[in-house]
Amino acid sequence: MEKLIVIVGPTAVGKTKLSIDLAKRLPAEIISGDSMQIYKGMDIGTGKVTKSEAAGIPHYMIDLKEPHESFSVAEYKQLVQKYITEINSRDKLPILVGGSGLYIQAVLYNFQFAHKRDDKITKKLEKRLKKEGIDALYNELKRIDFEQAKKIHPNNHRRVIRALEIYETTGMTMSEIYKRQKRTPKYDHIIIGLEMERQSLYNQINQRVDQMVRDGLIEEVKRLLDKGYEDAQSMQAIGYKEIIPYLKGETDLDSAIERLKRNTRRYAKRQYTWFKNKLDVHWYCLTTTNYEEILNDILSDIRNILESK
Repeated sequence: MEKLIVIVGPTAVGKTKLSIDLAKRLPAEIISGDSMQIYKGMDIGTGKVTKSEAAGIPHYMIDLKEPHESFSVAEYKQLVQKYITEINSRDKLPILVGGSGLYIQAVLYNFQFAHKRDDKITKKLEKRLKKEGIDALYNELKRIDFEQAKKIHPNNHRRVIRALEIYETTGMTMSEIYKRQKRTPKYDHIIIGLEMERQSLYNQINQRVDQMVRDGLIEEVKRLLDKGYEDAQSMQAIGYKEIIPYLKGETDLDSAIERLKRNTRRYAKRQYTWFKNKLDVHWYCLTTTNYEEILNDILSDIRNILESK
């Protein structure tokens, strides 16, 4: 069975740094577990690793699509599993690192996405979207599958239509389909979770947002708008949707930045809850002074767990 290291945790907790430090010591190669880092030109807002940070460590699943292109969990799973096989074949360890829980879960447990699109139903739903508006379709999804509707932003037209299409063609909701997925791991693996005292994490989030702005986040969003991507679904991501109103003159910069910080803190809380409930994670609590100690503990645990299997 192929081996896999997974690193999860809330945004801004330090997953990227840990993955690179582990990769230098093991050796290993890194696969992004962030569903937004596949988009080209969306660098600062998604927290992509820079060339200097990567330190020569190969990184995969970054810059694959243009911001207006769609990319499904099924496509993600297929590509990542290919990279896991290739990295193992080179006698290195793949490290899957990120905060997109469902994407990581789909890879780890080899979720099956057998349902194929029904073009007739898709076109019918798209006509309804134009005629009735997204609110009508989203409210219908809430009636049919409230759990899935909670996970989808109302402006995510593609995912709303997809969820309704699956229900119409299979008679099953997406929530039911996910519940039926087997939870048998495909890999010899360890899931490492980084956590931090809440106020310390929130402070790091606020500092990270300020650094993103200094690094050119506003200019990055403006470039994407200038290329005509305002209505692309990717622009609903945290880090982008908060800046657009400022660039359109609908709010001031301080308010936009504060909204970004608030939304990021809320997202971090949701991520943490999801990983606690959905995956069997080995948690490590970071402080401002114990990073090297935690790094050594994790290295020891990786060797013990993977070598014992």
